[in-house]
Amino acid sequence: MKSLETTRQQLMSGKFNLTRHAFKRVVERNISRQEIMETGNNVIIIEDYPDDKYTPSCLLLGFTQANRPLHLQTSRLDSPITTIITLYEPNEDEWINYSQRR
Repeated sequence: MKSLETTRQQLMSGKFNLTRHAFKRVVERNISRQEIMETGNNVIIIEDYPDDKYTPSCLLLGFTQANRPLHLQTSRLDSPITTIITLYEPNEDEWINYSQRR
């Protein structure tokens, strides 16, 4: 499975793609490519889904340079590009410090 460090490097260098679902969410939630790249600097795994339906994946928490929190669900398959399955700005009512479900 892909390491967190590899995912960080791929995000920071723009080596990622978006599923159709993730692309729709980026447009709806006004999340820029630059913001996604910025999360690579500090992203951490907050949930791991090794038995996810289509591919092992994980939920990441990262912050943009403007301190905007973003959750990114990414595939953990080893590949030269990180696949982002979905992404969103977490709701404070549903998360403690954006990293633990209430």
